[in-house]
Order: sequence, then structure tokens, then C-alpha cells
Amino acid sequence: MYSNDDSILLCVLKLLKSSNSRYVSGQEICNKLKISRTAVWKHIKKIRLLGYKIESKQNLGYRITRSTALPLPWEITSNLKTKQIGKTVYYFDTIDSTQNFASKISNQNNSGTVIISQRQTSGKGRLGRKWASPAGGIWLSVILHPKFDVSYATLFPIASSLALCMAIEKILNLKPELKWPNDVTINGKKVAGMLVDISIESNHIENLILGVGINYKVDTKKLNSSLKNSEHFYGAGSLLKKSQEANPTKLIQSFLYELEQICNILDNGNVDAIIKKWTSKSSTIGKKITVDTAGSKMSGKAVRIDKDGALVISKNGSEHRLLVGDVNYLRIR
Repeated sequence: MYSNDDSILLCVLKLLKSSNSRYVSGQEICNKLKISRTAVWKHIKKIRLLGYKIESKQNLGYRITRSTALPLPWEITSNLKTKQIGKTVYYFDTIDSTQNFASKISNQNNSGTVIISQRQTSGKGRLGRKWASPAGGIWLSVILHPKFDVSYATLFPIASSLALCMAIEKILNLKPELKWPNDVTINGKKVAGMLVDISIESNHIENLILGVGINYKVDTKKLNSSLKNSEHFYGAGSLLKKSQEANPTKLIQSFLYELEQICNILDNGNVDAIIKKWTSKSSTIGKKITVDTAGSKMSGKAVRIDKDGALVISKNGSEHRLLVGDVNYLRIR
């Protein structure tokens, strides 16, 4: 596990980054940080293992020639434009679930803390489903102690998917769509999803943990093959192709910023703005659909979402509200 409190390693890294590509001698690092030459070598080795390319020359020292592509805590917090979200970040190579770790620490005064991992062995999806979390994806959780009214809790997953959609548009110049309730799709394939675990006490949101799974640069053939028999699976996509350069840090930073703006809008009670923006990017509203709910199905035309995130379906002149379900699009012949 790494966090943005790993002091000595970060001090070595900061010295190298601030050198403007000149070599920094091992002795200079020793003198400035008051550590041994052996300790310097160990930290350089660890920094290399984190994906940084460090050139070393005898009698000259060390210099960074390429940064890491990993979403490490200090990379995410560097130049982050949020006021609170993402100021504390934990990073894992592998974890059972970022939601589990977030849940363990969520009672601390840590609103805005982000937990991110390269892989999850027991990733969580909606309704108790498993979430495949291979290398190449972005798997993260955000701990929040929100101020907004508890009535907006069911709208929040929808609103957070809008935040991710806007971040993808800005950073990757793609045009994703939003599928109710909280999927992000490209060309009809799922590239991201949201999960919210929430603790409510005395009609007040005590803890809210947002889980986010993003197929950033994943092997879609392998992923689709492993998931093809899963319930309600409709195809997995990836934001980037195998041949494209991949550094997810900017996308994560942009998402955290957009998420904070969404939280501010909810705090102010301006849910109409969120609903309008979400609807403009939705692939669900206006379509003939079937929604699978717990043990039943309902078909009709999706006409809107309400302020609590419920999907409103028109059927035989009547409107029906659904808060939970999986949408399937009907093919019109």
C-alpha cells in the first residue's frame, strides 16, 4: 500500500523531479535527506519498480527520464483542482475490494479520501454482483460525508456517472452515453459503472462510499469471454485500445473535480440541473425498453428520471416509477 504520506520515498522522488533533468548525485541526496547511500539505492530501486524510468551514471548520479503511468497517490494529488476530494489517496497493487477498505476507515474524519487499486480480487457490482477488475482498469472508491439531503441518496449514483461521463469527454475526447441507472457506455458497450454503499442515521447521511469501475485500457476479448454468461451482461468496452499510450492520472483528477462539482450542486439542492445534463447524455430516455426488476419485467417508453433518480416509464397511458432495475433496449422491426 502507498499513500501520499510515504515521506522518505517522496522526498527522494521530489529531489529527482525538481532537478530539471540534471543528474542528482547520491551524496547530494544523502546530505539533503540525512540518509545513508544504501538507503538512497533502496529508494531508487523502489521508485523504478513504481514505473519511473531513472537513468544512473557513475560520478554523476541519478535523473528521471520518464514518469510512471501508475495512478500513484502523489501523482493524483499533484495539481489536483479539488478543494477536498482526493486530497488523501491510498494506492494498492492488488486488493480484495476498494469498497471493503473504504468501509473499514469510513468512520474517520476523512471525507474525500480515495482508495485505488490496480486489481481487485473480489470487486463489487450493483445488487451484490461481482465486478471483474483486471489490470488496465481504474478501480477506485471515494469516501464522502456529504451535506446534501438524504432524499438525494438514490440520485447520487446517477449524478456520479454524469461526472465521469464529463471527465471522459474532456480528457479523452470521446462521446460516452449514460444508461440508467449508472452505466457509462461507448458504442453500446459498458465502459464504467457505479456502486454506492451508504450509512444513514437519524435521517442524515453518515457515510457514503462511491465505488467506481472503469475499463480504461483492458483486454476486451478476454473480459467479454469471461463475462458472456453473466446475468444482464450486454458487452464490455474499453476507453483506450491496446496500442494507445495509457496514463490514467489525468482522467482520475478530472473525474474527482467533476464529482466535487456534482456534490456542490446537490448541496445547493439544484437537482434539476443534474437531471437535465444527465438526460442530454442518456441513451435510455426516449427509448422503448424493458426493465428487469426483482423477479418481474416491465416494458414501455422511458420518458424521464425524477428527482430521486427513479426512471419513469410510460405504458398504456400510465406512468410507472422504478428505482432499481436493469435496462434492455427493445429492437423495433
